[in-house]
Amino acid sequence: MSQSPHMSLAEAIAAGVNDNSVNDANERLRASIGKVVCVGRNYAAHAEELGNEVPKAPILFMKPASSVVSIHHGVVRPNPSLYGETHYEAELCVQLAADLSAATIEEAKQAIGGVTLGLDLTLRELQTELKEKGHPWERAKCFDGACVLGDWLDPQAFGDFKNVHYQLNINNELKQDGDSALMLFPVYELLVNISHAFSLQAGDVIMTGTPSGVGILQAGDQLTLALGAHEWHAEVK
Repeated sequence: MSQSPHMSLAEAIAAGVNDNSVNDANERLRASIGKVVCVGRNYAAHAEELGNEVPKAPILFMKPASSVVSIHHGVVRPNPSLYGETHYEAELCVQLAADLSAATIEEAKQAIGGVTLGLDLTLRELQTELKEKGHPWERAKCFDGACVLGDWLDPQAFGDFKNVHYQLNINNELKQDGDSALMLFPVYELLVNISHAFSLQAGDVIMTGTPSGVGILQAGDQLTLALGAHEWHAEVK
C-alpha cells in the first residue's frame, strides 16, 4: 500500500495565513482528493424514514472532488427557485492514506489517515424525480458545494470505529444523532467491500452514511457538527 502524497484539510487550513486562507484551503482540499465514495442507507432508520428498503449490501455512489468545500467556507444551497430544496445529511467520513484494492480487514485498518464529519447535501426533489424516471441522480448529489467536510482528525483517537458518536445541531436544536454502532456495514468492512468493487487510492474520501433526521436547509440556519470534543460551525447561505 503506497503512502499518500496529499495534503490533508487540517494541513491546508494551517497553511493559510491571510484573508484568502479559506479559498486556499478549498483548493488544496480538492487537490488532495481523487474521489468521494458515498454509502447510501447505512443506517436502517434513515432508509425507513425515506421509505426505502434496508439494503443487504452497501449501496455506493460517488461525488467528484469538485463538489468538495471546507466547512469554513459555509454551506451554500443551489438556488431553491431553480433546484428545489436542499437537504442535509451528516456523516462520519474517513480519508485514506494508502491505496486499497481487494483489501483485507487489516489492510483497511492501516489505510485510514484522517477522520472528520461531513455533510452530504442533496437536492431531494430532483433526486426523487430522477429516480422515478430510472435516471442516474448525480445532478442531485454532485453540484459544487455538495460535499462539505470538517478538518481532518487523527484516526487513532477513534479506536476501532465501532462506537463513534456524532451530532448535527441546527439553530441549537438536535437534528441528527449518529453512532457508528448502528451502522449496517461498519467502517472497516465498508472499506474492504468497496475495495473489492473498485480500487481506492490514497486521498480518497469515504462518507459512511447518514443516520435518521435528515431535512431541509434554510438560509441563515446555524449548523454545528460535533464529533467528540470537536465542533465545527457554519451558516447556510
